[in-house]
Amino acid sequence: MKNGLIALGAVFVIFLLLFASAFGSYNTLVALDEQVNNSWSQVENQLQRRADLIPNLVETVKGYSIHEKDVIQSVADARAKLGGAGNVDDKISAENELTSALARLLVVVEKYPELKADANFRQLADELAGTENRISLARKDYNDFVQVYNSKIRVFPSALVAGLMGFEKKAYFEAAPGTENVPIVDFSS
Repeated sequence: MKNGLIALGAVFVIFLLLFASAFGSYNTLVALDEQVNNSWSQVENQLQRRADLIPNLVETVKGYSIHEKDVIQSVADARAKLGGAGNVDDKISAENELTSALARLLVVVEKYPELKADANFRQLADELAGTENRISLARKDYNDFVQVYNSKIRVFPSALVAGLMGFEKKAYFEAAPGTENVPIVDFSS
């Protein structure tokens, strides 16, 4: 009888330790998931700031560069695509497209020295540059949190809890293929 009680007590203690470990793992995973979600919302916040600056920038450039309709239209289309993106992967893709379109727009600006001297344009360009830096930092923070989260859901014993509770791997924010190359804009037409 005494040995049975000791064995039952040992089983109970082991069960209690496993339950506490699973409970702790679950809480850690929830906290990490929230960090990833919060860091993504910071990326979206900066993307929205940039999207709000773009119409003013485009209107300023339009006045000087009537012949650059395709570039201006590509910026407007990319901005609309970003606004309509529904999930993280679509937003990443649309953001990369917008970044490329903005790079082409800024190349167009080089053709118009009087535009670069315009105070309104300079202010918008400075705000855009600051926003691009904020976006870059927000992307880095997001990827850092995704790395911690993805690592946690893959290690034992958290992997067991993650699998049982439906925690899934998060996508990293990756640059679009070809963004390492400088955009080519042909002014010959």
